[in-house]
Amino acid sequence: MNMRSTTERYGSLSIGLHWLMLLLLIAVYACIELREIYPKGSDPREALKAWHFMLGLSVFVLVWVRIFARISAASPQIIPAPAAWQSLSAKLMHLALYVLMIAMPILGWLLLSAAGKPIPFFGLELPALVSKNKNLADLIKQIHETGGTVGYFLVGFHAVAALFHHYVVRDNTLLRMLPKRK
Repeated sequence: MNMRSTTERYGSLSIGLHWLMLLLLIAVYACIELREIYPKGSDPREALKAWHFMLGLSVFVLVWVRIFARISAASPQIIPAPAAWQSLSAKLMHLALYVLMIAMPILGWLLLSAAGKPIPFFGLELPALVSKNKNLADLIKQIHETGGTVGYFLVGFHAVAALFHHYVVRDNTLLRMLPKRK
């Protein structure tokens, strides 16, 4: 499989990053949702929160690789070409997903900073972005949680749109992002 995207299909780098990002997002959401089954202050709950943050920061790091891959290579054409409103909707959806993958980790980092908590990243402790401030932490927490809920819908709509294009419209939208079959 070709590493670089062409006008016909995405390359293995873009495809791999796309599906890796999905797996990371699933893990980020799973960690924060599964923490609820453990009592506050328990080791498993704290571990899941730490993993939520570390995996979220991994999304933040990889999204920049993904953006670079996207702007440095051709975008495969959709055949047959979608209506103009569909192309605009797709661009807006992708923009929203990129904003989510950039903003949510930053908000999480700001939240931990404002709460005066350590900021773990795979054996490292990252510096606080702001000083301890409970009111700011509460505000950022609300924004972060709302963003998380919005993220569920964005990812869900993105998946539904891909399946709609594949099974109803019957274009190559989904096929461009799947590994090539032999």
